Amino acid sequence: MSNDRLGVAQSALSFINSRYRLRFTRRDQLEAWQARQLKYFLQRVLPRAQRFKNLSVTRLSELPLMDKNLLMEDFCGFNTRGLTLEQVLPIAHHAETSRDFTPMLGDITVGLSSGTSGNQGVFLVSSQERRRWAGILLARTLPGHLLPRLFFPWQAPIRIAFFLRANSRLYTTLASRRVDFAFHDLTLGLDASLAHLNAQSPDVLVAPATVLRGLAGLAQAERLSIRPSHVLSVAEVLETTDIEAVHAAFNVQPRQIYQASEGFLGYTCEKGTLHLNESHLHIEPDWLDHERTRFQPIITDFSRHTQLIVRYRLNDVLRVADTSCTCGRAERAIAAIEGRADDILWLPDLAGRQLLALYPDVLRRTLLMHGATLREYEIHQQGLCWQINLQAAADHHSLCLALRDSIHALCALRSLQPPVLNFGHWHARPLHAKRRRLQLLELPEGLPCTY
Repeated sequence: MSNDRLGVAQSALSFINSRYRLRFTRRDQLEAWQARQLKYFLQRVLPRAQRFKNLSVTRLSELPLMDKNLLMEDFCGFNTRGLTLEQVLPIAHHAETSRDFTPMLGDITVGLSSGTSGNQGVFLVSSQERRRWAGILLARTLPGHLLPRLFFPWQAPIRIAFFLRANSRLYTTLASRRVDFAFHDLTLGLDASLAHLNAQSPDVLVAPATVLRGLAGLAQAERLSIRPSHVLSVAEVLETTDIEAVHAAFNVQPRQIYQASEGFLGYTCEKGTLHLNESHLHIEPDWLDHERTRFQPIITDFSRHTQLIVRYRLNDVLRVADTSCTCGRAERAIAAIEGRADDILWLPDLAGRQLLALYPDVLRRTLLMHGATLREYEIHQQGLCWQINLQAAADHHSLCLALRDSIHALCALRSLQPPVLNFGHWHARPLHAKRRRLQLLELPEGLPCTY
């Protein structure tokens, strides 16, 4: 069998396995499956990497936590090919500068993460892992009405338009005789994509939330004639205003893919609920509050055997759903990906004894109460000062005064000392830069943080 036919077969088997076999409706069945996968992973895969070579581990909890900094410090120790940063970085950097993302190191795809958290990471994926990922992604994200287009050769292939800062062999693995996959480079701007996008007329549109809003605006301005039947948001927090803009332009409710360089972490089901991809990952919640409503995920990807992601603490903040999803899946339902841990802002309590958290969704709801008068905003906290840059629909000064009142009212409601507020004008960032509404630059000094 040729490599191409083998790759298609591997992706197809991965699709069938993920869509139909690994659909658990009971939590105990899901956890039993995870336990079997973790046992194999700990005994057979983990010792292949230098960092774990001499360890005898029977339980995941015996291993220490890791993060991006540790992964980069001991890059060679955390992959089973013994590859060093010095070997892989030139390939990744050449791809970024040349915008040619096809070169590989043998059968290994090398990529750079976007570096939203402040430091850029490097990820490695083998050819077999790429094909498996493609099958899993299609299984988890394709709606039922498009499945005949995937399987029946007498029907037209599924057309997918994909917008991101950088392409990768990982993404182009989706392309096949049954999938017409088109990558659009965000570093070139949206105008550069319009002719190709209109000509392709995609069934599936995949892009960061801010890009989806931009495309929705172009459609309403009649510069874009596409009518996708499925829209997927990636890479950024999907906000209410993004959803409304996409629905108004395309009459489609956007779904989410929770994907990072650390793995394919979550997907939106047919009922519109975001689920963690727990049939392929083990996720420990590091709870941020006593009520257990928000957590940072600690992930172990037992499906990846090249670059090991083992008890990896992500910087993301997830808010759990209040109820189980009516789709019946046992995988944990998530109400929202709120952002990163440094999107949480902190203010002193009225007694001045401790700092209390203001979570991103709380602040977003407060600001969204101003409706269409507030077009864009960002808040940067430095100590007890908040720099709020905003774009107003009409009078900038009046909106600043209204926002000041809203923030003071929110602080009073939550028994917090209000910050010192400085206002400025919002300026659009480059299209390929991820949107960061809130950012903690420096904590107020001298007080402990209490979630």
